Amino acid sequence: MILCDIGNSTLDWYINGIRSKQRIMDFNPSEHTEQIYYISVNSKLSSVLKAYDNWCDIANLVDWNKYYPTMGIDRVMVCEAISEGVIVDAGSAITVDVMHDGHYKGGFIALGLKSAQEAYAKLSPALSESFNFEVDLTIMAKNTPDAITVGFLAPLIDKINSLGKPVYVTGGDSVVLSQLLCDAIVDDLLVFKGMIKLIEKGQLC
Repeated sequence: MILCDIGNSTLDWYINGIRSKQRIMDFNPSEHTEQIYYISVNSKLSSVLKAYDNWCDIANLVDWNKYYPTMGIDRVMVCEAISEGVIVDAGSAITVDVMHDGHYKGGFIALGLKSAQEAYAKLSPALSESFNFEVDLTIMAKNTPDAITVGFLAPLIDKINSLGKPVYVTGGDSVVLSQLLCDAIVDDLLVFKGMIKLIEKGQLC
């Protein structure tokens, strides 16, 4: 089975258990003749792929009654991978979603770690500091790096932990963020696991 997660600038491939990335600028869909199952946030490339019968858009297999119409397809996929739990996707934005007994219960979106640090720096050069992931989030800070870390991360971590469900973390900042969460499970293949689940139970292309 060949899976592809198409972003704005890269393609994330998952083929026979092996993951690799490819730049959009180096991609030519006509070079692929095998059946390929994909999701995409790249509308321009999605339009191109409609002309190829061997490219199957997994978004067509989603029961959209479970979600809201503008929810990102990559976010839907990580939710499809988990029947019970809180899914934290720590990428350019941090998305937090709750699944209960296979049903989507809602979620929220926060700035990603890099974006949050950049936002502080834009407020004032004095706040141009990196987060301190060793800080104790339960106490008041006494220096600037700790202050912005507690200010941004404490409410986020408290909210996630308060949901009272197993926490699954994926995305580029999954490892560092998981260290702050209670018994979090890091799984960078959640998006592909969600795709596989839909393929196995859905009407294939």
